[in-house]
Amino acid sequence: MGFEAPRWGFFGHRQINRLAVFTLPPEMAGFYKKHADYLEEASVNPDRRRYAVPEEGPRHYLDLEGYGDSAVWKLPRYEQEARAQLGADSMRAHGSLPWHVFTMYSRLRDAFLVNDPGAILRLSAELGHYVADAHVPLHTTVNYDGQLTRQTGIHALWESRLPELFFDQYRFWVGRATYVENVQLRAWAIVAHTRTLVDSVLIIDRQMQATWGETKYSFETKGRQTQRVVARPYALAYHTALQGMVERQMRASVKALGDLWYTAWVDGGQPDLRRLMTYQPTEEEIQLRQAELKLWKARRFGARAHEAD
Repeated sequence: MGFEAPRWGFFGHRQINRLAVFTLPPEMAGFYKKHADYLEEASVNPDRRRYAVPEEGPRHYLDLEGYGDSAVWKLPRYEQEARAQLGADSMRAHGSLPWHVFTMYSRLRDAFLVNDPGAILRLSAELGHYVADAHVPLHTTVNYDGQLTRQTGIHALWESRLPELFFDQYRFWVGRATYVENVQLRAWAIVAHTRTLVDSVLIIDRQMQATWGETKYSFETKGRQTQRVVARPYALAYHTALQGMVERQMRASVKALGDLWYTAWVDGGQPDLRRLMTYQPTEEEIQLRQAELKLWKARRFGARAHEAD
C-alpha cells in the first residue's frame, strides 16, 4: 500500500477513541473517562511506528483486489486459516486489517483477564486505531490514494480534510455499547460494508474534478507554513455530494469500538475497573497472571492456544 497520508488523520483517530468512551456502561465508563486523554493520544501510536516496524503497515489495510475476484466474500475469516491458505507473504503484501482487529481484541480480553491496567489502556487505544481504519473505504483497495485514476490526494481529502472541516456538524450519540457474539465476523462485516463505498468515493471526486480543474485547490497558512490544500468550497461540495458518508463512517467507528471494548471486558471476566483506577500491579504479579492464563489456554485449546497471543 505504502501511502504517506495518516489514516483518519490524527484528528479523526483521536475523536473516535474519545467518543467511544461515552458508549460504555457505568462499570467501565469511570476508568475509561479518567484516562480519556491517554486514549486519545495513544490512538495514533500504530501510525507513529508504521515506518519503524516493518510488519506494522499491512495491519492497517486490506487491498482486496490483490486477493482475487469477490475476495471480501471468499477470504477465510479466521487468521490461522488465512495463513494456511494464503501464506504470510501474501498477507504482508495485500494487508491483514480484519484479522488484526481480532488479534487486538484478543489481547485486550487477555489484559482484562490478568487485571493489567496499563495493557488495558494501551490495547484499548490501539484497537481503536484499527477499528477506525476498517471504516475508511480507501483502506480496502489497491487504489488507496487514487493514484491509479489520477486522483492522488483523495485519501487525505476523505479522511483528514473533511472530518477536520465538518466535524462540528456531526452528531455522535450512537447508543450504548452492546456485546458482539463473534468479533471476527463483525470485523469482516465492517470491511465488507466499507468496501461498497469505494466507487462512490472515487467516482464523485473524478466527476467533480472535470469541472473544477485547478480551482479545486487553494493555499492556507498555518503558523509559518503555507500549504497547497483542497479548497474549502470544493471540500464542501464533495462532502455534500457524499451525502453524509464521512459522518456515518465515523459514527460507525465509534459504535464498533465501544462494542469491542465492552465485549473484551465481558469476555475478560468483567473485572472491577473501579479498583484498577488506583491499583498498579507489580511486574511479578503480571507475569504470574500471564503464565496462569497461558497454562489455562493450553489446557482448554491445546495446539490452538497460541492463536490470539
